[in-house]
This record gives sequence, structure tokens and C-alpha cells, in this order.
Amino acid sequence: MRVRQGFGRAPGLPWPMLAPRPGANHMTGMAFARSAFWRQDTNDDETLRRRFWRKLAAVAARIPFAEDLLAAYYCAFDRTTPLAVKATLVGAIAYFVLPVDAIPDVMPILGFTDDAAVLTAALRLVASHVTPEHRTLAQEKLRAMTTSAPRS
Repeated sequence: MRVRQGFGRAPGLPWPMLAPRPGANHMTGMAFARSAFWRQDTNDDETLRRRFWRKLAAVAARIPFAEDLLAAYYCAFDRTTPLAVKATLVGAIAYFVLPVDAIPDVMPILGFTDDAAVLTAALRLVASHVTPEHRTLAQEKLRAMTTSAPRS
């Protein structure tokens, strides 16, 4: 088997290395968030936050997992949350925000089941990092959103 110049075999491995240096195969920063949005924004966090609040305000009364979603949001943007936990939660939040879904959100009853499944899996992975303070903030914000929403 020929290996391209600059690539080689890792010591003790029978297959060639895919990257010329260790770590080159891994994403850096939040590159996945940039590729998830249609236009190139200079501030991925602000774009995610803006789209999150806009979508949550539109659907908060219709989704039973709104409180968990808000708790995940507060945990993901808490400065004391470890980076790996933030990445997991931001991924779940981005899946909720993105217009492309496994099951389109406009479908009655089934629309948000995939979003709920992704969020539930993410929260189970990082449950010890979602603090009572995050939950309290989520409850207060959800209460404020539902009481200020116009009644039809």
C-alpha cells in the first residue's frame, strides 16, 4: 500500500495516518456551528442565541420539553461549564434551531420528537453539570414567556 508523502503510519498501527500531524483530523473551535447556518456570520454565539430565542418564543407553549431546553441553554452559556459539556449542549440547541431536521417541525405531533430525543440524550450525558440554578432560571424564564404571550 502506497502512502502519500507527508502522511505516514502511526507507530504500532497497521493503517496509515489520515493527517500529517496529530489532532489535524479534529474540528477546531466551533467550526461545525459556522457550517450549520446559511450565511457566514462573524459571531456564531450571537447567531445561535438570536435564533434560539426567536424559535423558542414561537413554539414554547407547544413543546413539553421547553423547560429542559432552557436549562440546557443556561448551562451551555454558563462560564463555569466545562468546554466538552458546552459543546454537547450547543449541538443539541443548534439541532433545535436549525431549519433542517430529521422530522420537520411543522408536522403536527411528531415535529419536535427528534428535537426532544437529541436534547434528552445530551442532557443525560451532562446531567451532573445542569445545576439547580440553571433549572430555576429556566422555570422563571418559561413562566415569564407564557404569561406575557398573547392569548388566542
